Parts: sequence; C-alpha cells; structure tokens
Amino acid sequence: MSDEQETGGLNRTLLGKLIVVAVLMFGFAYALNPFYRQICEALGINVLTQKDGTVSADTNTQIDTTRSVTIEFDGNAQGPWRFRPVTHSMTVHPGELTTVMYEVVNTQNREVSAQAIPSYAPQSAMPHFKKVECFCFKQQTMKPNEARQMPVVFFIDPALPKDVKTITLSYTFFEVGGLDKTASK
Repeated sequence: MSDEQETGGLNRTLLGKLIVVAVLMFGFAYALNPFYRQICEALGINVLTQKDGTVSADTNTQIDTTRSVTIEFDGNAQGPWRFRPVTHSMTVHPGELTTVMYEVVNTQNREVSAQAIPSYAPQSAMPHFKKVECFCFKQQTMKPNEARQMPVVFFIDPALPKDVKTITLSYTFFEVGGLDKTASK
C-alpha cells in the first residue's frame, strides 16, 4: 500500500470518528434541557411549575385563618358634603389584604379641599390596623358637585390581641383652610 492510500484511509477513519463525536455532542446538547429539568425537579430547586403543568396561585402565608375580626366603618362629615362608607362592616382574617371604599359628594357649587382624619375603637387596635393605601394620606380637592369613591387598602396585623374581635374605623372628613377667600368678596 502506498503512503497516499494509507493516508486516505486514516483520513476516512478520522472523519468517521469526528462525525460520531459531532453526533454524540449534538445528542448530548439536545438531551441536556430535559435532563436539567429532571435533576432540578428531583432536588426541588428552580421548580417553576407543578407536575401537572399548572401554576398555583400565590398564597399569603401570613394570614391567620384561625381567627376572624369584624371591621365596622363609619364616616362623619364636617362641612359641605356627604361622606359615608360604601360597606358598613366586613369580617376579615388577620394578615388578609382588604379594600373598602368611601364615597364623598361635594354638595357645593365651589371647589373645596378636605382632609380625612381616622380614629379607631378600641384604641389598642390602632397600631395593628395597617393601611397600605388611603385617601386620608393626603388632602382631597373636589370640584363643585363632584362625587367620588376613595379606597382604603388595609390589613390587620396578626399580632392583634386575641381578645379584640371588633374594630371600628371612623373617618372625620373636614374642609382644610375654611371658606374660600374669593367667595366672601
């Protein structure tokens, strides 16, 4: 056999081996994704979906479902409007995020600015009543004869004493700055 034939045979053998290695590498890369998922699922890490393919809804583990607290809502107006809670009471679990709406109507034909001040009964519940969003955080400017609904988003701290079964949240809505100076001229 000549050197050329021997070199050609070695080249074909090397080419065959390289093709086999390339096919094995492609197969390994193709199988890597499902293999990775199986390893992660077995170890319980980086699991994004349940075995049946559905995603479970997030649950708040801070909610104390073993107890309920009745929240009563009250609204007092000191000025030219109607102010009241849309819902007068509800029962919640401590830790549960809840929204309640208050409705206010400016009954005057002038723009007014107002502020709501909350009060709580019993007073010991105040540090446990956590507001996330509230119309009482800032002044409200209302146009003549405007009506609006304003939210209070809150939760009751699970550290609320066990003997407190009912909390009353009361707002007093009053005009800021008194009468408009231009209206009296």
